[in-house]
Amino acid sequence: MSKSLKSLIRLNEWTVDEKRRELAAVLDALAHAEQEARSLEDELKREQAQAEQSPQESGLFYGNYASGVITRRETLQRQVRDITKKAEEARDILNDAFRELKKYQTAEKNRLLKETEEFARKETVLLDEIGLQNYTRKQLDVVNTQLRRRKLNQFTRELL
Repeated sequence: MSKSLKSLIRLNEWTVDEKRRELAAVLDALAHAEQEARSLEDELKREQAQAEQSPQESGLFYGNYASGVITRRETLQRQVRDITKKAEEARDILNDAFRELKKYQTAEKNRLLKETEEFARKETVLLDEIGLQNYTRKQLDVVNTQLRRRKLNQFTRELL
């Protein structure tokens, strides 16, 4: 079971890393789309300022430019909305993958904890048994010593 949990953990770690990379790619695309929108607005401001400075020259072209900017702005806003939705979905997928990873990591941690507790319990039983054997030996030594003394005392009394 330990090996299978480690394999599952490793697989899920890889999955989480992959989902992180996917989310990063989506967030990069979002940042790029937002930067394009800001650049478009900056460009529009520059063109408006230039149109105000020379209205006769730019009057013919500004109308077409403005309609093109409106179309590009709407396209960029739609892209930002779509990419934002993809980013939310990617976050949800990453969260699910992370929860799955945590589930296996928690199971492995609990298994190791139980294994450690079982080892400690067996060690305690073994040490208790060793302690009991040592106590029994000492008690036998005490009893044997007392018996020898009694026999020696009896033998000494008989000789006298």
